Amino acid sequence: MEIKVINRSEHQLPHYETLASAGMDLRANVEKPIVLKPLERAIIPTGIFIELPIGYEAQVRSRSGLAAKKGITVLNAPGTIDADYRGEVGVILANISSEDFVIENGERIAQLVIAKHERAIWVEVDALSDTTRGEGGFGSTGTK
Repeated sequence: MEIKVINRSEHQLPHYETLASAGMDLRANVEKPIVLKPLERAIIPTGIFIELPIGYEAQVRSRSGLAAKKGITVLNAPGTIDADYRGEVGVILANISSEDFVIENGERIAQLVIAKHERAIWVEVDALSDTTRGEGGFGSTGTK
């Protein structure tokens, strides 16, 4: 699948690191380093603008290494970029660690996954079909 892109950064386009990768790394496009203090959040620019085909979305997700090792996460993960959005791709990063985190220009800060989606048509009914689970949710099936 081809996706139209404008790159207003000095960095390479997002790309797959391996043949089986689902996500492509997004890089920070900042003039000077940004310090994210504990429990702070910020929208980090990437310099990337995309045009997706209708029926597709781009999902912005945390990088597992940053999350596990540094406590840096994409706040609304996965963030959705709709097919009709033409602005710059920004990443809402949050620091949930107890230490400052410095975001440098060109640093890989998130992943971008392109995904096909369906459009739902709501059908109002008076009742839903019965299941064994029923209305049980939020841990109702147990932990072990």
